[in-house]
Amino acid sequence: MIEQALEFLRNHVEGVLATVDGDRPCVRAFQIMKQEGSTLYFATSERKEVYCQLRQNPKVEFLVMHDRVSVRCSGRADFDVADNDKRWIYDHNEVLRRLYPSYDTMVYFKLPVERMDYYDLRPTPPIHQMFDLTTGVEQEGFVGARFMK
Repeated sequence: MIEQALEFLRNHVEGVLATVDGDRPCVRAFQIMKQEGSTLYFATSERKEVYCQLRQNPKVEFLVMHDRVSVRCSGRADFDVADNDKRWIYDHNEVLRRLYPSYDTMVYFKLPVERMDYYDLRPTPPIHQMFDLTTGVEQEGFVGARFMK
Protein backbone atom coordinates (compact mmCIF):
# COMPACT_ATOMS: atom_id res chain seq x y z
CA MET A 1 0.00 0.00 0.00
CA ILE A 2 2.89 2.40 0.62
CA GLU A 3 3.93 2.07 -3.03
CA GLN A 4 0.40 3.03 -4.04
CA ALA A 5 0.63 6.17 -1.88
CA LEU A 6 4.04 7.10 -3.32
CA GLU A 7 2.76 6.55 -6.85
CA PHE A 8 -0.20 8.80 -6.08
CA LEU A 9 2.27 11.56 -5.11
CA ARG A 10 4.24 11.07 -8.34
CA ASN A 11 1.04 11.55 -10.35
CA HIS A 12 -0.41 14.43 -8.32
CA VAL A 13 2.27 16.98 -7.48
CA GLU A 14 0.12 19.97 -6.50
CA GLY A 15 -0.89 20.17 -2.89
CA VAL A 16 -0.92 22.18 0.30
CA LEU A 17 2.10 22.73 2.54
CA ALA A 18 1.43 23.44 6.22
CA THR A 19 3.99 25.23 8.38
CA VAL A 20 3.87 26.94 11.75
CA ASP A 21 4.22 30.67 12.40
CA GLY A 22 4.69 31.03 16.14
CA ASP A 23 1.60 29.27 17.47
CA ARG A 24 -0.47 29.58 14.28
CA PRO A 25 -0.73 27.07 11.45
CA CYS A 26 -0.10 28.42 7.95
CA VAL A 27 -1.05 26.67 4.72
CA ARG A 28 -0.35 27.50 1.12
CA ALA A 29 -0.40 25.85 -2.29
CA PHE A 30 2.88 24.18 -3.16
CA GLN A 31 4.18 21.80 -5.77
CA ILE A 32 6.43 18.77 -5.45
CA MET A 33 9.36 19.58 -7.74
CA LYS A 34 11.04 16.19 -7.54
CA GLN A 35 10.48 12.89 -5.76
CA GLU A 36 13.04 10.25 -4.88
CA GLY A 37 11.34 7.38 -3.12
CA SER A 38 9.74 8.86 -0.02
CA THR A 39 11.68 12.13 -0.20
CA LEU A 40 9.88 15.12 -1.68
CA TYR A 41 11.71 18.19 -3.01
CA PHE A 42 10.42 21.77 -3.08
CA ALA A 43 11.66 25.23 -4.10
CA THR A 44 10.93 28.69 -2.73
CA SER A 45 12.51 32.10 -2.22
CA GLU A 46 14.38 33.43 0.79
CA ARG A 47 12.03 36.43 0.66
CA LYS A 48 8.89 34.40 1.28
CA GLU A 49 7.22 33.87 4.65
CA VAL A 50 7.34 30.11 4.19
CA TYR A 51 11.15 30.17 4.17
CA CYS A 52 11.29 32.09 7.47
CA GLN A 53 8.73 29.76 9.02
CA LEU A 54 10.66 26.66 7.95
CA ARG A 55 13.88 28.08 9.40
CA GLN A 56 12.14 28.76 12.72
CA ASN A 57 10.34 25.41 12.84
CA PRO A 58 11.13 22.77 10.20
CA LYS A 59 8.13 20.56 11.05
CA VAL A 60 5.75 20.43 8.09
CA GLU A 61 2.88 18.52 6.57
CA PHE A 62 2.09 18.24 2.89
CA LEU A 63 -1.31 17.16 1.60
CA VAL A 64 -2.33 16.10 -1.90
CA MET A 65 -5.92 15.26 -2.79
CA HIS A 66 -7.58 14.13 -6.01
CA ASP A 67 -10.82 12.29 -6.73
CA ARG A 68 -11.55 11.48 -3.05
CA VAL A 69 -8.04 10.07 -2.49
CA SER A 70 -5.58 11.95 -0.32
CA VAL A 71 -2.05 11.46 0.90
CA ARG A 72 -0.75 13.42 3.88
CA CYS A 73 2.98 13.46 4.59
CA SER A 74 4.75 14.82 7.63
CA GLY A 75 8.37 15.31 8.59
CA ARG A 76 11.06 17.96 8.87
CA ALA A 77 12.19 20.27 6.08
CA ASP A 78 15.87 19.81 5.27
CA PHE A 79 17.70 22.55 3.33
CA ASP A 80 20.69 20.32 2.61
CA VAL A 81 19.92 19.71 -1.07
CA ALA A 82 22.65 18.68 -3.50
CA ASP A 83 23.56 21.17 -6.22
CA ASN A 84 22.73 18.68 -9.00
CA ASP A 85 19.21 18.26 -7.52
CA LYS A 86 18.74 22.03 -7.44
CA ARG A 87 19.79 22.32 -11.09
CA TRP A 88 17.52 19.44 -12.11
CA ILE A 89 14.52 21.01 -10.34
CA TYR A 90 15.13 24.38 -11.95
CA ASP A 91 15.74 22.93 -15.41
CA HIS A 92 12.58 20.79 -15.29
CA ASN A 93 10.13 23.44 -14.12
CA GLU A 94 9.05 26.08 -16.61
CA VAL A 95 7.45 28.30 -13.95
CA LEU A 96 10.69 28.53 -11.95
CA ARG A 97 12.65 29.44 -15.07
CA ARG A 98 10.07 32.11 -15.88
CA LEU A 99 10.10 33.67 -12.40
CA TYR A 100 13.73 33.32 -11.33
CA PRO A 101 16.80 34.25 -13.41
CA SER A 102 18.85 31.20 -12.38
CA TYR A 103 18.67 28.10 -10.21
CA ASP A 104 20.93 29.60 -7.53
CA THR A 105 18.61 32.54 -6.80
CA MET A 106 16.22 30.19 -5.00
CA VAL A 107 16.29 28.01 -1.93
CA TYR A 108 15.44 24.33 -2.06
CA PHE A 109 14.37 21.97 0.65
CA LYS A 110 13.50 18.33 0.86
CA LEU A 111 10.99 16.53 3.00
CA PRO A 112 12.15 13.05 3.98
CA VAL A 113 8.69 11.73 4.83
CA GLU A 114 8.53 10.35 8.37
CA ARG A 115 4.81 9.63 8.46
CA MET A 116 2.29 9.17 5.70
CA ASP A 117 -1.49 8.72 5.78
CA TYR A 118 -3.28 7.34 2.73
CA TYR A 119 -7.04 7.86 2.53
CA ASP A 120 -9.26 6.48 -0.22
CA LEU A 121 -12.83 7.58 0.35
CA ARG A 122 -14.20 5.97 -2.84
CA PRO A 123 -14.95 2.45 -1.52
CA THR A 124 -17.19 1.54 1.39
CA PRO A 125 -15.72 1.20 3.91
CA PRO A 126 -13.03 3.76 3.10
CA ILE A 127 -9.39 2.70 3.04
CA HIS A 128 -7.06 4.33 5.55
CA GLN A 129 -3.44 3.25 5.81
CA MET A 130 -0.92 4.90 8.11
CA PHE A 131 2.80 4.49 7.56
CA ASP A 132 5.61 5.34 9.93
CA LEU A 133 8.57 5.43 7.58
CA THR A 134 11.06 5.84 10.44
CA THR A 135 10.12 2.44 11.89
CA GLY A 136 8.57 0.72 8.87
CA VAL A 137 5.28 0.20 10.73
CA GLU A 138 2.13 0.13 8.61
CA GLN A 139 -1.32 0.25 10.20
CA GLU A 140 -4.79 -0.07 8.83
CA GLY A 141 -7.37 2.29 10.15
CA PHE A 142 -10.61 4.03 9.37
CA VAL A 143 -11.32 7.67 8.82
CA GLY A 144 -11.58 9.35 12.21
CA ALA A 145 -10.41 6.24 14.09
CA ARG A 146 -7.93 8.24 16.13
CA PHE A 147 -10.75 10.37 17.48
CA MET A 148 -13.14 7.58 18.37
CA LYS A 149 -11.53 6.44 21.64
